[in-house]
Amino acid sequence: MKRDDKYPLLCKAEDGAIYQSITKEEVGWKDLNFEARALKKGEIWEANTGDSEYAIILLGGNYKVTSDKGEWETVNGRKDVFSGIAHSLYLPRRTSFKLEAVSDELDIAYGWCETEKDFPAQFKTPEEVQVEIRGGDNATRQINDLIQPGFACDKLVACEVYTPSGNWSSFPAHKHDERKLGENGEVLEADLVETYFYKIDKPQGYAVQRVYTTDGSLDETSMARNNDVVLVPKGYHPVAATHGYNVYYLNFLAGSDQSLANTPDPDHDWIFGTWKGRDERIPMVTAEMNNG
Repeated sequence: MKRDDKYPLLCKAEDGAIYQSITKEEVGWKDLNFEARALKKGEIWEANTGDSEYAIILLGGNYKVTSDKGEWETVNGRKDVFSGIAHSLYLPRRTSFKLEAVSDELDIAYGWCETEKDFPAQFKTPEEVQVEIRGGDNATRQINDLIQPGFACDKLVACEVYTPSGNWSSFPAHKHDERKLGENGEVLEADLVETYFYKIDKPQGYAVQRVYTTDGSLDETSMARNNDVVLVPKGYHPVAATHGYNVYYLNFLAGSDQSLANTPDPDHDWIFGTWKGRDERIPMVTAEMNNG
């Protein structure tokens, strides 16, 4: 993990096949780990999930997987994140697997966390992904639910978010850093850590992300470029896509609940419901694009 000296929450991409690697021990939080990896055709990633559950997200290319829990192959993998919707592969703990690149170039990202529970392996195609349009006006964005709350796993949640040039995202800002329960035991806010893994549609582009707490104990604003990660250990965390550049980010979350329950920043929650329309550039990607 290559952290920025000036901005500790910003993790810069590195050279090599594994170009992002973030472990909970390095970060100092409890649950979540993340990596991004590039492979050439015929290269194999062989591993065992050990005591962790894994979610593997296809960023670009095609792969085939053989394991002691099943076999899967993508035949309509997107060229890159701006050319379709992800395939997602969930592998439970104690799974031995081999993932082989079958396209000239393969780009994948995966998150994992320790678990004491067993669930079946699942392969989710782009056609099975629920697409949400959130916000409005220049805060419109597209969310693709990959490992959504209610997915048969223990702790992991993953989604990919598309923010058009000039738009705000994850806004009005929210937080999920303390567990709050309602009168009937429902989760009103989960205690989750999160990674924001970025792709920008032009190499010189960037996004701006702020992570802050009400008491001011954390207040950091980072410039995230292609393949960078911003860590969210606590606090509110809005994003802005700079003008001229479409922004993608892949979120992984883990913590107290397999949930996205959160609390909006009370200073800005008045904005909900004030939008006059939705950005016509959304949706930016569809499952049909994978077959194009």
